[in-house]
Amino acid sequence: MSATPFAPTLTVELDGHPLVLCAERAAFDPVSKLLLVADAHFGKDAVFRSHGIPVPVGSTAGDLARLDALIAAHDPQRLVFLGDVLHGAQSHTPEVMAALHAWRARHREMRITIVEGNHDRHAGLPPASLDYEAATEPWRVGPWALCHYPQRVADAYALAGHEHPVYRLATRIESVRLPCFRFNERAGVLPAFGSFTGGYVVNDSALDESIYVIADGNVLAVK
Repeated sequence: MSATPFAPTLTVELDGHPLVLCAERAAFDPVSKLLLVADAHFGKDAVFRSHGIPVPVGSTAGDLARLDALIAAHDPQRLVFLGDVLHGAQSHTPEVMAALHAWRARHREMRITIVEGNHDRHAGLPPASLDYEAATEPWRVGPWALCHYPQRVADAYALAGHEHPVYRLATRIESVRLPCFRFNERAGVLPAFGSFTGGYVVNDSALDESIYVIADGNVLAVK
């Protein structure tokens, strides 16, 4: 591992291969030039509003702006979504689709692969006009087995999403839940990229794992 104590990125080695952890809740393979994003859940706010829940508008636009910043910083050759690109069937609104197409137009040369997740099966994949490849897990590329569901894969290091992992840090009187990356010797899980997502506390299930939390725009090792 190499990083300053407080930094927006932190490079770890997983089974001998470098992976850059980004405070924007994504990871970048500097060798294969892959940008990895799990659980974007674009259009989740539209799904809630379709059910009469008056949540604020704008989470998809903000998440796409973060994705723009990641692409500008790392110049990936390929973006891989580790499942759950759209949140639900009601995410296919004209506003959400227009935002996605405008974002894609800004990055025409970048290849995109979507590893299908459970929400992709229920919501439907984005329209083909967004120019991407669909893959089923585990999708093998370089040293990685890219998945939606956390799992182990023979002869590869598996990277997945689905869990939306968060780590709870506490004092005697206060606590905070922070998005986190979790890694064991053969598999890891990325935090949910979407800003409008819940979280699964992993403190009790990650006792023998390495945990890196995202706090105040920094990636920090906590165990």
